[in-house]
Amino acid sequence: MLILTRKVNERIMIGAEVEITVLKVSKDKVKLGIKAPDSISIQREELLASITQENLRAASSPLDALHRLLPALRQQLDEAHA
Repeated sequence: MLILTRKVNERIMIGAEVEITVLKVSKDKVKLGIKAPDSISIQREELLASITQENLRAASSPLDALHRLLPALRQQLDEAHA
């Protein structure tokens, strides 16, 4: 991990396209401004973790829903062929 010290209005560049500016420093918080191309996703860590968990849950839901619907679908097919 690279550790840098910056003052308000000082910047950090990541490559040529990502610019991070220290906007405000208070007792226990730092406010940052980030300029980056639209192609680069920028997320807070806790939000990214929440999105990842929700995506995993959503990815498993269709299979769970299919298992719950399968008996009703079988019954409809049986009735249609009777």
